Amino acid sequence: MTSTETTPTEATEAPVATGAALTANAAEKVKNLLAQEERDDLRLRVAVQPGGCSGMRYQLFFDERSLDGDVVTAYDGFELVVDRMSVPYLLGASIDFVDRIDAQGFTIDNPNAQGSCACGDSFH
Repeated sequence: MTSTETTPTEATEAPVATGAALTANAAEKVKNLLAQEERDDLRLRVAVQPGGCSGMRYQLFFDERSLDGDVVTAYDGFELVVDRMSVPYLLGASIDFVDRIDAQGFTIDNPNAQGSCACGDSFH
């Protein structure tokens, strides 16, 4: 297994080897969710997969697997993992967590996305 690992100096730093960076808000939410899982073998995996109305869809999930070619960024207390095929789609992307009365969840601001579907679930 080969992987690349980098360590940002702070959670809001510019994108690193994975192509994407977590905001401080998102990093704190990930840490809290991982603490609820009570497992120390899980990492946040972000992937881009074919699907959705616009052709591509983001997937964020906790994963214990290590895949050949994974690119890993260490944050304070956890790791962000992106498979090598998804890295180019996520270059410069910022992952945030919003918790408002009208919306709650992770959001991805991706400068590579040329557009998205009306429901906001996929991009192209």
